[in-house]
Amino acid sequence: MVYNDEKSDDEYAFVKALRMSGGAGANSYSANSLLQRRVLSMAKPILVKNTEEMMMNFKFPNYIKVAELGCSSGQNTFLAISNIITTINVLCQNTNQNSPEIDCCLNDLPENDFNTTFKFVPFFNKELMITNQASCFVYGAPGSFYSRLFSRNSLHFIHSSYALHWLSKVPEKLENDKENVFITNSSPLSAYKAYLNQFQRDFTIFLRLRSEEIVSDGRMVLTFIGRNTLNNDPLYRDCCHVWTLLSKSLCDLVFEGLVSNSKLEAFNMPFYDPNEQELKEMIRNEGSFEINDLEKHGFDLGHSNEEEHHNYGVAGYNEAKTIRAVTEPMLVAHFGEDIIDTLFDKYARHVSQHASCTNKTSVTLVVALIKK
Repeated sequence: MVYNDEKSDDEYAFVKALRMSGGAGANSYSANSLLQRRVLSMAKPILVKNTEEMMMNFKFPNYIKVAELGCSSGQNTFLAISNIITTINVLCQNTNQNSPEIDCCLNDLPENDFNTTFKFVPFFNKELMITNQASCFVYGAPGSFYSRLFSRNSLHFIHSSYALHWLSKVPEKLENDKENVFITNSSPLSAYKAYLNQFQRDFTIFLRLRSEEIVSDGRMVLTFIGRNTLNNDPLYRDCCHVWTLLSKSLCDLVFEGLVSNSKLEAFNMPFYDPNEQELKEMIRNEGSFEINDLEKHGFDLGHSNEEEHHNYGVAGYNEAKTIRAVTEPMLVAHFGEDIIDTLFDKYARHVSQHASCTNKTSVTLVVALIKK
């Protein structure tokens, strides 16, 4: 993470706690990340296509180095790696080529629960042996992807899913948006500009650093939470937007005297959901990569853990569990752990009340880039 040196450690404590809930318990990310698993499946066609093109463009090298950025904890990260390895293996078999050896580096912030992830490595390796797929060697690479992580010209393929919408820090000058943890319809335009500027800085740094680490013609497949911009209004977020509901839930706790108003005013999400045009412009302006594919998909968090999604109460409970798994370490760092159960009970009720919302602005953006 890149932090503002002018801010105290205490003021940015919750940003430094930016990680998914570790372990394998009932509230862990590992147990509450079905949405992210479905997103990986949704992005698979682009991942497969670009893996095949990379192998053919490099004329089937005997060694490939892959980086998974924002691997988090649990087994989801191995789904993406398996898709890459299976694609390479099938392509090599179909073209009578030898499968390469593959180094795969799993990256996340140092505070991430790597232990839970690495416990799945033996099962992953066993599956590779059973299916006679290419050899893969898994490593950890702790650190911020807003800093250099790998040696120059060493990577062939980079994958990242649902990580790059997290910012390196909370934007400056959000003083006039005190009851919201993120942009809402009632936010001043300055809040949008501050978030956009921070995302531009962070994503530009990300692209520049990766361009140093990835070989020429190497590939990146990146998946974000993004947004549809309705009526050309950059502030518009629907009533069931995940951070709008979190703001409402925290305001409930302020009203009940469980959270101080000053604590709420000091909390903002280090997050930005770019639209398609913003993403294209930043990639073009940075200049190191060309866009090979760009797709936009629907986003339906409330149904992420429940097939019978007509049950609004169950959908609300499941969405609350999903958001808790993503935000609990940050919330605990800022508000303390005593409020967490009550907060997400209220969150679940707010989700249920807004379950009929159809004018949703959140989408999933999948972009494939080629290093020039």
